[in-house]
Amino acid sequence: MKLEGKVALITGGARGIGREIALLFAGEGADIAICDVNKEVAAATAKEIEALGRRALSFETDVTVFKQVEEMMNIILDNFKHIDILVNNAGITRDNLLLRMSEEDWDKVLAVNLKGVFNCTKAASRIMIKQRSGKIVNIASIIGIMGNAGQANYAASKGGIISFTKSIARELASRSINANAVAPGFIQTAMTDKLTPEQKSAMLANIPLNRLGVPLDVANACLFLSCPDSGYITGQTIVVDGGMSM
Repeated sequence: MKLEGKVALITGGARGIGREIALLFAGEGADIAICDVNKEVAAATAKEIEALGRRALSFETDVTVFKQVEEMMNIILDNFKHIDILVNNAGITRDNLLLRMSEEDWDKVLAVNLKGVFNCTKAASRIMIKQRSGKIVNIASIIGIMGNAGQANYAASKGGIISFTKSIARELASRSINANAVAPGFIQTAMTDKLTPEQKSAMLANIPLNRLGVPLDVANACLFLSCPDSGYITGQTIVVDGGMSM
């Protein structure tokens, strides 16, 4: 039970990687708060967590709106009394080539992926500073390191997360708060399941471990960065990509 007695908030925690993180953390003893734009799916994931014997809260929260984020944090505090771990996982894509990308698609991706991390980190860090302890894990991407054609907005947002993480790690270290990032590569999801065999083969040719990652691969990295084992690690980006970007 690496997270016994801890309270973790996972944004975008209703599905995919976020859900896997929430369930893994609950299995390690943490009480969980999750937020997502899909209220029903978030509530269903909260019930899965409760079935593991942990307390759970779910929220329909727009992370781009600071007031909503602040209200969520207050409710978590009222119920759980502390917030020990924040995993900023909420994110979207709106892919297109630069010359075809609309201003709306640029603004939306930056708002959710980067401003959302700012809002949640700002609100949570106030609580963690008073506690003089905390773990912040931001989900970036190898696209934020390597770049990718057709994803200028997504790459900018994820690269921004990496730089943001380094900066807040320096600001918060004196209060015993660790801040790190995880940069996943190609992870098996509903989207990758739709790829043709030819597309999958081309993708795998660039991955030395010759397989797509699974959500648990990312969740395990987040667990390490959220438990006492990583107490002397801050400001770092852990790449989980099967060796693709090395």
